[in-house]
Amino acid sequence: MSRIFEVDPAHLDEADPGLAAAEEALAGGGLVVFPTETVYGLGSRPDDPDATDRLFRAKQRPLDLNIPLLVDSAVAAWEVAEPSPAARALATRFWPGPLTLVLPRTKRSRPWQLGKAADTVAVRVPDHPLCLALLARTGHLAATSANLSGHPPLSDPEQLVTAFGDSVAVYLLIAPGASRPSGWASTVVDLSGERPSLMRGGVVTMEAITRSLRAERG
Repeated sequence: MSRIFEVDPAHLDEADPGLAAAEEALAGGGLVVFPTETVYGLGSRPDDPDATDRLFRAKQRPLDLNIPLLVDSAVAAWEVAEPSPAARALATRFWPGPLTLVLPRTKRSRPWQLGKAADTVAVRVPDHPLCLALLARTGHLAATSANLSGHPPLSDPEQLVTAFGDSVAVYLLIAPGASRPSGWASTVVDLSGERPSLMRGGVVTMEAITRSLRAERG
């Protein structure tokens, strides 16, 4: 049976029971729903193929759509993604925040079963205190928006529990009255090729990204 915790991100000192339960569930290969600054996420440990398979099945996500990674710092990101000068510049400018970078995988992440694209990985440092507190406990998480594939992200706690039921071991839900995720998706930029390529528009504009890259080149 799922465990449900209501948490106010402004009072992380009261969130320890929920964070501990989520950490335990993830370590055992279970799934967890948790908030980010953009949308609620559905996550698993990335290095366990049974866990990532469980994530794909719960979301009903096609295997040709890769699962991104959430990390708590740029240092952690470069453990799983090869940073180019452009990636370092954008990370410095926009992380933590709503920008996802697609980069070549490192030796560490290459075996992880995150989808069809075996040579690249999408990575982001979120800007949300509860999510960062969870990542500090667990390390890298395979995470995607908490909704069934092809449907809009869910922000209502009751709808989240209805959608995923007991396929999710732990729900970390925003307490009534506290600020919910914005509902705006992160921008996704592919830096694995010769030129940056916008894969999904979002909060960070391509104009801002281009300005930052021009400044990095001097």
